[in-house]
Amino acid sequence: MGWRKEMIVNRNGLKLAALLREAEAAVKGGGAVPGRGAVFGKNALMPPLVIVCHGFTGSKEGGGGALEMGDQLAARGYATLLFDFTGCGESEGIWEEITLTRQVEDLGSAVDWARAKGYRRIILNGRSFGGATVLAYAASDRQIDSVCTWAAVARPLQLFSGFAGKEIGLSGPPGERIALNDGSGLVYVQRRLFQDLQHYDLPACAARIAPRPLLLIHGSADEVVPVSDAQLLYEAAGEPKELALVRDADHRFTHHREQVWDVFFNWLQPLFP
Repeated sequence: MGWRKEMIVNRNGLKLAALLREAEAAVKGGGAVPGRGAVFGKNALMPPLVIVCHGFTGSKEGGGGALEMGDQLAARGYATLLFDFTGCGESEGIWEEITLTRQVEDLGSAVDWARAKGYRRIILNGRSFGGATVLAYAASDRQIDSVCTWAAVARPLQLFSGFAGKEIGLSGPPGERIALNDGSGLVYVQRRLFQDLQHYDLPACAARIAPRPLLLIHGSADEVVPVSDAQLLYEAAGEPKELALVRDADHRFTHHREQVWDVFFNWLQPLFP
């Protein structure tokens, strides 16, 4: 067993590249899952599915880290779906036209695809701007089981204005190009990104996750998204909620990846005994 390439058609008819890792606990024809008590296979309960949303300029593989995490989740009885947002990685579309609404719609297409395959217990895991995406989506889709974010953005309009080095007027042409620099390189977006963000209150979205479980993971040394964003989301959220601050970890959890996985896996375990 291993990763399988999939293709998801989004609501604009564009093809989104995806990878599915099935749970290793699944046994052909059905079988007990060691330590979990569930039975997978034909005519049996489908395993929980983790849908992973990558960051602002990232891709589904996460430099290989998302694939490794999916392998570990498979050994624990979870399936994992990775996908590239529109214009990212191997997906169709123009990245420069990115908006939060477009990402929320892409995630909705991925969730619809997963449900059509029979997955009912869905956990969302989002990193950075992908974290903002899962919060915004799960606030409206009450069937999502639980949500975990890594270094999630709580105030994206403020953050991206900082990357632009100036306040961006919201009344200009939507297609006007704007340069952003987060310290790792220069990218161009369109004014429509900022115009779209003004309609989102992410702490309010976090508040609407309850009573479903919410885990917020953030590095104490995050140089891109301040720790105060995690605290803002945590304070707004209802129970059950958990904030895990990873000491000395940067925005990408460069030297703390396995520690973050352990926090995530330990949080998942009692939710799906």
